[in-house]
Formats: sequence, C-alpha cells, structure tokens
Amino acid sequence: MIERYSRKEIKKIWDEKNKYQIWLDIEIAAAQAMEKWKFIPKGVSAKIRRKAVINVEKIHKIESKVHHDLIAFLTSVTEKVGPDGKFLHKGMTSSDVLDTCFNIQLVQASKIINKDIDEILKVLKKKSLKYKKTFCIGRSHGIHAEPTTFGLKLASFYEEFKRNKKRLESAVKEVSTCSISGAVGTFANVDHKVESYVAKKLNLRIEPISTQIIPRDRHAYYFSVLAIIAGSIERIATEIRNLQRTELQEVEEFFTKKQKGSSAMPHKKNPILSENLTGLARMIRSYVIPAMENITLWHERDISHSSVERNIGPDSTITLDFALSRLKNILENMNVYPKKMLQNLNITNGLIFSQRIMLELTKHGFSREKAYTIVQKNAQNSWKKNTSFYKSLANDTLINKKISNKELSKMFDLNYHIKRINIIFKRVFKQV
Repeated sequence: MIERYSRKEIKKIWDEKNKYQIWLDIEIAAAQAMEKWKFIPKGVSAKIRRKAVINVEKIHKIESKVHHDLIAFLTSVTEKVGPDGKFLHKGMTSSDVLDTCFNIQLVQASKIINKDIDEILKVLKKKSLKYKKTFCIGRSHGIHAEPTTFGLKLASFYEEFKRNKKRLESAVKEVSTCSISGAVGTFANVDHKVESYVAKKLNLRIEPISTQIIPRDRHAYYFSVLAIIAGSIERIATEIRNLQRTELQEVEEFFTKKQKGSSAMPHKKNPILSENLTGLARMIRSYVIPAMENITLWHERDISHSSVERNIGPDSTITLDFALSRLKNILENMNVYPKKMLQNLNITNGLIFSQRIMLELTKHGFSREKAYTIVQKNAQNSWKKNTSFYKSLANDTLINKKISNKELSKMFDLNYHIKRINIIFKRVFKQV
C-alpha cells in the first residue's frame, strides 16, 4: 500500500523481516516437534534458534539465482546454522510455511483492526448518547420523511459496527489454521503430530485436510468480511458528505485554521476526508473478487493465488486500518449543528406529521383510503403554496367536524416521535 494510506504498526506486519521471522518460528517449532518424537537429533532446534540470522538482503540475492523465495530463505539461514541446518524443513513443503505464515499475518493484522473497531464503537456510543434527543429530519429517497434524532442515526452505526466486530472475530477464527502436511497434504514425509505441535505452539488450529495448501475459501470469507467493514465505513462517510452539503449544513468535518478547501475558491470547505473514505472502501471491496477466484486452483495446488495474496493481504488490511483510524478522527471532531437540523426539519411547514394525522382520522370513522386522500390533498396544497400544513388541515371541513383545532395542534408535537427512544437505546447500549 502507498505510504499516504499506511500506518506504521500494521505496515510492520507485512514487511519482509517480520515474514521471514515467522517463517523461522514455524521451522523451529517444526524442528522442536521432530525432536520430541525423535525424528531428528535432540538439541537441533535450540542450535538453530541460537545461530540463525535473518538477512533480508542475502535472501534476495540468493532468490535472484534460484527463483524460489523459501529455498533462498533456507539457504541463507543454513549458512549461518551450519551442519544442523540440514534438519530444517524435513519432510515439509513450501506451502506448509507460506500458508501458515500468511494466516499468522492476517491474524496479527486483525488484532490491530479489532482495536480500531473498538475505538469506533467508543466514539459512536459517546456521540449517540450526546445527541440522543437532538431532533433532525429522517429522509427516505432523499426526501423528508418523519422526525428522528441524530443520536438514533449514530446508534444505528454503532450497532452495525458491533456486528462487524463479531464478523471479524469469526473471520479470524476461519483463517487461524496451520498446515504442516507435506507434498500434496498426505503426511507421507512428515508426521501429523508435527502439525499438531506447531499449531499449538503458534496458537492456531490444525487444518483438518489440506491439499498441500490451506483451502482458499477460508481467505475468501476473511476478505469478504473486510469488505463489509469497508461498506460500513462508507455508509457513515456518505451520510456525513450528504449532511455537509450547503443546502443542509447539519454536520461538517472539522476544518483546521490553516486548511484550504480549494485552489480556486477560498470560501470552500469540502468533506474531503469522508470522500477519501468512500474511495478507500471501493478499493477494499475490490479485493473480494480475486479472493473468491483464488478458491479454484488446479488439482492439489498451483500458485495463481500467490501473486493475488501478496497484493491483497497487505493492501486490504493496511487500507482498512487507515480508513478506520480516519473515520474515528472524523467522528470525534465533526461539527454538529442542532439548530440547522431543526430548521431543516421545519422547512416543509409541518408536512412531516402527515402520517399521524391520517391515523388519527381512521380513529374517527374514516377508512384508511379516505383518510389518506384527505391528508394527501391538504399536503399537496400546502406544498404548492408553501403554507402551513396545520392551517390547511384546520380549515378542512371534513377534518374539523371530527377533530378540534386544539386536538389537531397536539399532533404536531415532535416528542411524539421519540416516545420509544429509550427502548431502542436500551436494545443497542443496554442502557437508556
């Protein structure tokens, strides 16, 4: 991933030094297991751990000749270890190390992403409670529907990220497997007990059956979950972008004193961070298709998946980490304008209470169809003339025969629409 969208901690997981260190840890754990069951001499693993040196530059130099990264790694390590190096990788195949390592890296990256989600949940909860009763208009199809609150909007995002946390935990479990099964996965040249030992040592589960590689449906699921999380990020980013539009101006991204919005127009303050998140979410989702296509490989294995994973592994996790961090920053520092929300809520002169009026008419003997027709006629008249919906209804003889003006005015009460807000908040946050 490019530096612009990379954070240091997660980036380290995908650097070659960490990868080679994991390879060495896998090889040493396998050697320990082989010692335990006397497949190789006692003390070999300790000597390897003591003498082994990871020299990235040297590995690259050897690889340029042998054109095989794991062989280059083993050759480099063996040169430092000496004669005992011959016991490294006994009965194993490259995929045993590469696949197990890839899963470990995904697990490591997910720990950071999980912490990011926790931070998002923390700020969403705080803001949801703060704006619990801050009225704003709910929109469907982009059109004014009925009143809601900004806190309820944020609570919806909070609940979605709770689901994302569970999805990520499930996806991590899916890829937390280890395969040390040798060529075509038959354990012909490496005992299955070695795999069990290595898996336990590295805090993984054994892969029940591998075909020399770990099945890629696991990874397709993992990358699909990352894509869903990216979709949730974009959902919030899109809402902020929409609410920041000049005509609405209900919410806006923070804008620093020295920040500039446009090279041409000095007045501009653009939602560039939210727009950036929309773009990054597209990138993360785009990795799902190649991950899905990796499921189908030739016979017991080929390496068509390898080049894909060398790209999407680092890029998707690094990008998602960056996007989550940026989203947290936006949510923490965004400007919220309750007065503007209330002003926008009232621009339709009360039309947003139409459903309550219709339902009330049905209580007074009108059929639903008749009540709908009466209310719709008054609503359209009010909309066209830009006049009070209440006055239009109050002057309708069909209505004022059944409902007094005093009763009618009570139906324009905003608080009616949040009378059950505590129930929703208790469902989401287990508190009111």
